Amino acid sequence: MSARIGIVVVVVAAIVASFTVFVVNERERAILFQLGKIVRDDYRPGIHFKVPFFQEVQKFDARIQTLDAAPELYLTKEKKNVKVDSYVKWRISDVNRYFTATGGSARRGASRLHALNQTDLKDAFGRRTIPEVVAEDRAEIMRELTVSLNEKARGLGMEVIDVRIKRIDLEEAVSNSVYQRMAAERKEVAKDRRSRGEEESKKIRAVADRERVVLLAEATREAERIRGEGDGAATEIYARAYTRDPDFYRFYRSLNAYSASFRAKSDVLLLQPDADFFDFFKDPRGGGER
Repeated sequence: MSARIGIVVVVVAAIVASFTVFVVNERERAILFQLGKIVRDDYRPGIHFKVPFFQEVQKFDARIQTLDAAPELYLTKEKKNVKVDSYVKWRISDVNRYFTATGGSARRGASRLHALNQTDLKDAFGRRTIPEVVAEDRAEIMRELTVSLNEKARGLGMEVIDVRIKRIDLEEAVSNSVYQRMAAERKEVAKDRRSRGEEESKKIRAVADRERVVLLAEATREAERIRGEGDGAATEIYARAYTRDPDFYRFYRSLNAYSASFRAKSDVLLLQPDADFFDFFKDPRGGGER
C-alpha cells in the first residue's frame, strides 16, 4: 500500500513540476503571463520556474528570420513600372513590444513588416529613374531601405538586419529603351575616352619627336666637334711628318696621284709633256728637265 502511495506522490510531483519548471534556450525569447497580464520578459537562457495554473509562458523564435514576399510592381520617376523582388532579414529585439504589437502572431508581424517595406520601396523607386534603380543607385537604395525600415520596425519590437533587392525586371518596351540608352551612353563614354587617348598620344609623339630632334642635333654637334678635333690632330701629325722630309712627301703625293689617275688601261690624260705631273717619270728624284 505504501509503495502505491509513493508512486502516486512521484507522479503528482512530476506533473506539478511540469507545470512549474520551464526551459528557455539560446534561440528563444520568453514572456511570463499572470492571469493574462505580462509580468516578466527578461528571461535568460536556462531553467526557470512559474506558479502552476496562475502563470503561463509563451516563447518566441529569437533567431534571424527572412521575410521573402512575392515580387511587386512599383512606379519609377518616369512613371514606368518595374517588378521588384526583395527580401528582409529581421529578428525580435523587444519581445514585450513585439507581443503587444502583433498579439504574438508571427504571421501578423510579418504582414505589418511587409507593409512598411512596401511603403519604403514605393518611395525609394518613385524618386529615381530606371537607370538609377537598375544600376547606379541600387546599393544606395538597399542601404536606405535598411535604415528606414529598421527605424519603423522598432515600434513592432523588431530589428531589421538587412533589406536586399534580388531582382528588378522591366517591361519589354522599357527594357529595350533602357538598354538602348545604356548602350548609347557607353558608346559616348568610349568615344570620349578614345578621343582623350588620341589627344594624349599626339602629345606624347610630339614630345618624343622634339626630344629626338634635340638628341640628333646634340649628337651631330658632338660628332662634328670630335671630327674637327680629329682632323686638326691629323693635320698636325701630317704637318710634322711632312716637314721632316719634303721630297719624300712630294714623291708620296705624286704616287697617289698616279694611282688615282691610271686606274684602268683605257684612261687617257691630255697634259703638256713638260708638266710637273711627269717629274718623277723623267727623273726618279723629281728634278728632271721640264
